Amino acid sequence: MNRNITLGLALVAGAALGAAAVQTLHAQAKPQAFSVVEITVTNQDGYNKDYIPPVTKAIQDGGGKFIARGGKTFSYEGAPPAQRIVLLQWENLDKLQAFQNSPAYKSAQTIGQKYATFRIFGVEGVSP
Repeated sequence: MNRNITLGLALVAGAALGAAAVQTLHAQAKPQAFSVVEITVTNQDGYNKDYIPPVTKAIQDGGGKFIARGGKTFSYEGAPPAQRIVLLQWENLDKLQAFQNSPAYKSAQTIGQKYATFRIFGVEGVSP
């Protein structure tokens, strides 16, 4: 009888430990986030020379990954896109927001606003 009780307690404890581990892993799994950037460049030379280097460094230091950067765009429904589109991937929305609030990014954007206008938004990806 003592053996059955020990076995039962071990099973209950194992199930509780497993459930706690699953909950912890599920809570940690945040979906990826993406930035969509529409840019209308007004001064290409200044944009390339003064803005691209610091913003690229800020993005990379902040954990961002370029998915698409410039290139040909077209509209197949709705208004046409801006002349330049950049897509960025982030580990999660918290990382994207931390990047947005970083001094390096804010400094780069101050420079960028001299050479272009921006429409930037973030979107949380679907969790796998």
